[in-house]
Amino acid sequence: LTVVFTGEGAAAGSYGYTNSGYSVYEEENDRLTESLRTKVSAIKSLSIEIGTEVKNQNKMLSEMENDFDSTGGLLGATMGRLRTLSRGSQTKLLCYMMLFSLFVFFVIYWIIKLR
Repeated sequence: LTVVFTGEGAAAGSYGYTNSGYSVYEEENDRLTESLRTKVSAIKSLSIEIGTEVKNQNKMLSEMENDFDSTGGLLGATMGRLRTLSRGSQTKLLCYMMLFSLFVFFVIYWIIKLR
């Protein structure tokens, strides 16, 4: 860095400031301002990306909710049919269970008797 002095005692590159350090502070301010601008820009783009991701996630959740609702309706209808089916043939089911139990009892009795 070379400083050229004018005849009035001020540096030519200091925009009329005296040689008291104001230009150093101004350059540091400019550098910090640029750094802050870069960081704000990065945060802005990140927040936009987060917003886009949130919208996509909300859309997928809405679709999943619709799928679960339709599945719940299908399951409810199936359970209703099973209740109707079980009410109508409960006596037949009980008769078959008794016959099966009697058969198992005789098979076990016959196996024990042969030993």
